[in-house]
Amino acid sequence: MNAEGTHETMAHGDGLVVVAVGGNALARRGEPLDWSSQLRNARRAAAALAPAAEAWRMVVTHGNGPQVGVLALGAEATAAAGGAVPLDVLDAETEGMIGYLLTQELSNALPGRELVAMVTRVVVDPADPAFGHPTKPVGPVYDETTATDLALHHGWTIGRDGNRWRRVVASPEPRMIVELASIRLLVDAGTLVVCGGGGGVPVAPDGEGGLRGVEAVIDKDLASAVLAVSLGAHRLVLLTDVDAVYDGWGTSGHRPIRHTSVAAMRARAFAAGSMGPKVEAACRFVDETGHPAIIGSLDDAAAVIRGDAGTIVTR
Repeated sequence: MNAEGTHETMAHGDGLVVVAVGGNALARRGEPLDWSSQLRNARRAAAALAPAAEAWRMVVTHGNGPQVGVLALGAEATAAAGGAVPLDVLDAETEGMIGYLLTQELSNALPGRELVAMVTRVVVDPADPAFGHPTKPVGPVYDETTATDLALHHGWTIGRDGNRWRRVVASPEPRMIVELASIRLLVDAGTLVVCGGGGGVPVAPDGEGGLRGVEAVIDKDLASAVLAVSLGAHRLVLLTDVDAVYDGWGTSGHRPIRHTSVAAMRARAFAAGSMGPKVEAACRFVDETGHPAIIGSLDDAAAVIRGDAGTIVTR
């Protein structure tokens, strides 16, 4: 199925779109991570998503990397008083906070539309090798000296994020969405659902028939691909702070990739902490469903969802 064919199919609003809004699109690089900035960016995101949400059924997921890292800093500061707050709880806190912001602003932009924000649990494998190799950037960016000092003080692992440094944490593979049936019921009833925030709250089997939270942050894009496949979505859209995936990013000859295949994308190398998971999520969704995945800018959300902007990945 080509990009033009799928665009024509979806132009009449007869499909389901899963839209993942990146954490850096909600907390822009260089901006203070204060409440007024996040509110402003949530309003901007809602305005960008509203035209598409009026035309198509939509599920919205979102990142939490900047926010969960800042909460973790606060949790470290108060750990002596009441014990350290684990990452799964911080994931849930940020999912509730950002979900509230997005549903509030989306309801203002879409009067009369039913909206629900749902704290979502995602099952991971406790034996996932990712627990021994932290890669997921969270929190603010630092210069190398500051990052090294913080790592020594808090016992963190740090890694590069472009030309800066950030804390990195375990990011296991998402296996299953616990609340999938509830999400499907809401979508079928015409509700716009905001869920899977920050990749969801990571949980694992507890050996006694239940689930327990685990210390990790799941990649939001990979979790969104699992959700989109599980819901039978017709399109996966990954919105970020750049207008497309670029070939040769960071070089003088870089150029945007507009239409491409799964094979062509997997033949290229992309940064593990930024564009890499988005490309992998897009490829997994296309492989599983045959439907297109698109990566593009939040500011051009309506055009990206239509397939008129961004990088379109097909079989």
